[in-house]
Amino acid sequence: MPMNDRPGIDDMRTRILGTWRMLSWTRRLSETRLEQDALGPNPFGYLNYAPDGRVMVFVLKSGRPRPASSLPTNEEKVALFDSMFAYVGTYEVQDDRVIHSLDGSWNELWTGTKQVRLIAFDNERLIYTTAETVDPMDGQRCTYRVTFERA
Repeated sequence: MPMNDRPGIDDMRTRILGTWRMLSWTRRLSETRLEQDALGPNPFGYLNYAPDGRVMVFVLKSGRPRPASSLPTNEEKVALFDSMFAYVGTYEVQDDRVIHSLDGSWNELWTGTKQVRLIAFDNERLIYTTAETVDPMDGQRCTYRVTFERA
């Protein structure tokens, strides 16, 4: 189904169910319009929408640094934190969007917030886009586009 053929809300609720594997995550900087990979090329990640209304998101930057030992240094911990993105909560599907209400997050500032993702489908791919926001990794204003396929 092309992206401009919008399914109805009941179809959207059914269609997003299940596990999705991230294919790409790009951001466009608001000031310069520069488009770049948000977590580098080939991010590793999954998104799961359960029938009970729970959502789980887990994303890792490709090529993450490996600590030298089982007890990471403070620098290694920062590098690991800065190369991931994760949260859990509930979700609600509305016309052209899904709203994630976060119970817990890799970034405690996001816990208790609502995260809005505009959703569309391009054939069997799920596409997220966002309104302008602040990138939690570097504080720059941007928009995101994330592409998933069924896992």
